[in-house]
Amino acid sequence: MATLKIKSHALVRASGGPRYAVALAVDALGTGLLRPFLLLYGVTVLRLSAPVTGTAMTVAVVAGLVCMPAVGRWLDRGARTTVVAASMLVRVVGVVVLLATPTGHVWLFAAAALFLGIGNQAWPAAHAALVATVSHGRERDAALAAGRALRNAGLGAGALIATACLAGGTTALQALAAVTGLACLAAAALVWSVRLHARPAAAPAEDEDEAEAGAEAGGPVPRMRALLAANVVYAFCLNVPEIALPLILVTQLHASPVWSAAIFVANTVLVVTLQVPVTVLMSRFSRRAVLAVAGLVLTASYLGFLAATSLGHGWGAPAVAAVSVICTLGEIIYVGSATALVTALARAHVLGRALARFELSTGVGLAVSPAVITTLAPHGSAALWGSLAAATLLSSFAVAH
Repeated sequence: MATLKIKSHALVRASGGPRYAVALAVDALGTGLLRPFLLLYGVTVLRLSAPVTGTAMTVAVVAGLVCMPAVGRWLDRGARTTVVAASMLVRVVGVVVLLATPTGHVWLFAAAALFLGIGNQAWPAAHAALVATVSHGRERDAALAAGRALRNAGLGAGALIATACLAGGTTALQALAAVTGLACLAAAALVWSVRLHARPAAAPAEDEDEAEAGAEAGGPVPRMRALLAANVVYAFCLNVPEIALPLILVTQLHASPVWSAAIFVANTVLVVTLQVPVTVLMSRFSRRAVLAVAGLVLTASYLGFLAATSLGHGWGAPAVAAVSVICTLGEIIYVGSATALVTALARAHVLGRALARFELSTGVGLAVSPAVITTLAPHGSAALWGSLAAATLLSSFAVAH
């Protein structure tokens, strides 16, 4: 297959059009203002204890996963911009509840976190379904990658702005929450103005990935189940820069927190700048092969972290930072191929349910990974990185076969 070449204006069109692109940027910027600091809001503004706040957020995220089957069915009835706009409006409700929560009320905080979680979890499937409706084949893959890069840029910019505003204390956090709600409301209005509705129907296979799907139109057959199971493990890589590396750097290597911050920033910059080019570059190969390669790259990075942490204090932190670039590359390849493979395998009349199941598996991986990582880390680097490497390698083989 020849490498795909796509111009920027075609990429915007394939991603839903200019208004939709602006809506994605506004929504991502607003979400980035609050999402990384929701825990801090509960602790500093609402005066909840850190364990209670964290538990409420975790329960809310897990409960939010229950909405995904309904989102899938809604998408399969043809809704596109309506679902995307709804995912943004649900977050607006979450912000309103958050701002109305009195000090010390954990249940209202949990309700706010639930609404915010539902919006965050419903958005990826809704966005992917919309992009799959307006674009096809490898152009669709590039459009999905562009959306991911744009969202990461917005989240990163929002988080940086919020970080700069944190010196304002409680008032600043409340203001950030309010701006988040306004941004999500504006984004929802922009999305609603696009007015896109699909007429689901079985479509012919477009390439080798779709041709091999065969009878997968009807639901979670063994090949799709293997992909979803593997995705739970793959999703762990998304929490490595935020949870695993800071934990290892601070508790085992006794390195400055600056290293963790630098790795997180580098991860964001690399994803924003390389997501589309790498996805386009890998378009010469089948999506299934690319996803399997992503698992191999992630496995190599986990083994690299194992070797880097063995260097101890001094060289350990720089080595971990260097290996994190390989991990980020694996993440980029994974993100650029996983959703694209699901949209290629699923027939049109079950696309929504297929994407919902995929996002559900991602949500499960993101939900359990903090507990798994923090449980394995005290047992040493070999237990943490060896286990992640073994599980990811097995998942890569499952995807390939």
